[in-house]
Amino acid sequence: MFGIMFFFLLHTVYSQYDKAIIRHPVSIVILVSLLWMLVTCFTSTMHVVSFKYLLERSSGVITFYFLGILLFRSIKNISYFNWLYISALTIVIIYTFINQYPSHFSEKSAHIAVKPFYNDHTAYGAMLAMFIPVLGGLSLMKRNSPAIRITAFLVFVVFMLALSFSYCRAAWLSILAAALVLTLMLLRIKLKWILAGLCLGVYLLFAFQSKILMKLQQNTTDVSDNIGNEIQSISNVSSDASNRERLNRWSCAYRMWLDKPVFGYGPGTYMFKYAPYQLSYMQTSITTYEANGGNAHNEYLGPLAEEGTIGLLSMLAIVASVFILAFRLFYNLKDRDTRILAMGIFLGLVTYFVHGTMNNFLDTDKAAVPFWGFIGMLAAIDLAMKGGRLSAEVKGNQDKNT
Repeated sequence: MFGIMFFFLLHTVYSQYDKAIIRHPVSIVILVSLLWMLVTCFTSTMHVVSFKYLLERSSGVITFYFLGILLFRSIKNISYFNWLYISALTIVIIYTFINQYPSHFSEKSAHIAVKPFYNDHTAYGAMLAMFIPVLGGLSLMKRNSPAIRITAFLVFVVFMLALSFSYCRAAWLSILAAALVLTLMLLRIKLKWILAGLCLGVYLLFAFQSKILMKLQQNTTDVSDNIGNEIQSISNVSSDASNRERLNRWSCAYRMWLDKPVFGYGPGTYMFKYAPYQLSYMQTSITTYEANGGNAHNEYLGPLAEEGTIGLLSMLAIVASVFILAFRLFYNLKDRDTRILAMGIFLGLVTYFVHGTMNNFLDTDKAAVPFWGFIGMLAAIDLAMKGGRLSAEVKGNQDKNT
């Protein structure tokens, strides 16, 4: 990724980059977020760590968003990208199934069965969830041949099985959230009402947080091989160490923000700085002071602690811009298949937006590739639609199929 970014930037020095891409609303939001990240690198408490983090984030954004848009203007390249990633992930699924089989697909085996391809089952589950809507869309596109549609449906079933055996509760919730968003879109509910409902829900959550927490503390269901118990354990904050540790990390991020609300501690520094902010009564059996237990487990509170208030707002702005873009495509795209493809990509992003409230993986290549790539695909479809190139390519494909 770094090598491709380097040569792409070198190429743009000698050839002018498309200004329409730079002026796209999503591009502007992403560039502003990177610019603010650069600013907070200079104010960081650990400059080397922060500049390395910025370099890593830039390699994903530049390679799979800004370069990706140039490639994804062709619908064929979008399909190639998705199928290549799906093919590789299918190999990982088979490998994981083989490792889980001796233990009869138990919950404990899921944590190590994905190694060395993934560090744990949560990242694996997040990527499965991202591509399930895409596979659903590929199986419904009439432009695809019957063989491709059948293959997409069969792989869709395999991915759903893999997701159930991943025992990743956050990924399960993210799929339900994507299904809810799809339902609202099909009902033609306007985005402003969805956002208003979301804001109301957040307000009620904070207004009644004490009562909600008391109710959740009554749940003592722990994780197990029983799917029903696994689902019930999602809200267990009394005895589930994983859930309680997340609350510990999130509260640390909040207290870190209170100390440095403007610039934060610096990109990538949370894991090195949060330990002193842990309160004794919130610590769990998996609490660590060695900076080896992962990050903030939240794609929104992490930037809040590391880049201050603007860091959080920039991440929320990316999410909002993608929602606005996706809803515009849903209402304006004339070609049925392209609309289905765009919605599959968008719902894949929705799964990660939701998953990001419980885990954070954008600092890993496996998540950064589809995340920034998916956003690039939506922007590319939007630019092609505005420029009239999309309809021409669709017509050409239809003529070929005929």
